[in-house]
Amino acid sequence: MNRENHRGFRFDWITIILFLLLVVFGWLNIMSASHVGEIESYFDMNQLYGKHLVFLGLTFVLILLILSVEAKFYERFASIIYIVAMLSLVGLFIFGKDVNGARSWYGIGSMTIQPSEFAKFATALAVAKYMSDLQTNMNTLKDQLKAIAIIIVPAVLILLQNDAGSTLVYASFFFVFYREGLQQIYLAIALSTIILAVLALKFGILITAAIVTIVIFGVYFFKRKKQFSLVQSIVILLISISFSYGVKLFYQHGLKVHQQNRISLWLRLEKDPLKLEQMKKEEAYNLIQSEKAISSGGLYGKGFLQGTRTTGKFVPEQHTDYIFSTVGEEWGFLGSTFVVILFMALIIRVLFLAESQKSQFSRVYGYGVASILFIHFTINTGMVMGLIPTVGIPLPFFSYGGSGLWGFTILLFIFVKLDSNKINEW
Repeated sequence: MNRENHRGFRFDWITIILFLLLVVFGWLNIMSASHVGEIESYFDMNQLYGKHLVFLGLTFVLILLILSVEAKFYERFASIIYIVAMLSLVGLFIFGKDVNGARSWYGIGSMTIQPSEFAKFATALAVAKYMSDLQTNMNTLKDQLKAIAIIIVPAVLILLQNDAGSTLVYASFFFVFYREGLQQIYLAIALSTIILAVLALKFGILITAAIVTIVIFGVYFFKRKKQFSLVQSIVILLISISFSYGVKLFYQHGLKVHQQNRISLWLRLEKDPLKLEQMKKEEAYNLIQSEKAISSGGLYGKGFLQGTRTTGKFVPEQHTDYIFSTVGEEWGFLGSTFVVILFMALIIRVLFLAESQKSQFSRVYGYGVASILFIHFTINTGMVMGLIPTVGIPLPFFSYGGSGLWGFTILLFIFVKLDSNKINEW
């Protein structure tokens, strides 16, 4: 037995325990959200919780396989894993199966597999491989474009399959790039575009232009030309107004009606009360029922399997994208806070371990894991509570489904394996 195998069991048990708590608590909530009638057996394959229990069993087999592989394998074959994942996304256009309007699944008998869930860890490996091979700190445009291209390819392929929610996840890699040296100006631009888009949709072009003009020239005069010349300020202003106009056009002519309605409801754009009520019935029913379920839980919740809105199936798709509403109703504010703490503890733990890595590959991959988990958690919980527009994105380790559970498990436990090998990375 080689030296690495002697140390192979030096895994971070804090990370593993947090993972176990999340998947077990997730399964309990899937049981609440999916059971019909009396629960006679936890292994009832006619019930979703019975099927998910099988997924959990296979998950632990998967974990053993991941941890048994030599850590260097993931770095050595990162590019090949990425290419295979991209080919699996391309294959959906030919062999894919439509589910809920998205061509994102392969049908295998009675089962379906969603390759976009596995593309996340493959992309994280590819980004880590690229940045560690070049020892790049992202300070040249060439390195930046190549790194961005790695995440653009899966994002575009998934977007073409009508899965906008999964596409958003790839924005998480900009946190990784920032850690590795990407200039702050890029984050400033990203934040500014989001603010401009919201302002343009909410208040229109003229008011947005007025706000931008005040901000830009306020900065110019107070900074006394230290950062921007007058010409630069005017150019930024013109670009901002043009972008705002483009956002308005894209919203009106580039989005589908249901997508427009979701954004309209989020920003409260519709003024006609009759049309607003109709939009709520068509596009916001899930959200409204989710909010009612969460609010009805109060401080302590109604108790396990006692949620009236959950057992009454008031919230459609509650076992998948809206699983957090089950937590809110049956476990209350305290239970919801516990789940938030678990997720934040896991993300912070991964970041802590990433900073302790001896190789750039392991560090970059660790930041990729933390960023992907953070974006999923933030968007899903924000969507369920009505803080952001409704998009289809699962809650890691909680939402029903084998593909999502296995994809997140592989993502996390590859890092657990890399971390266990850091002693040998000097």
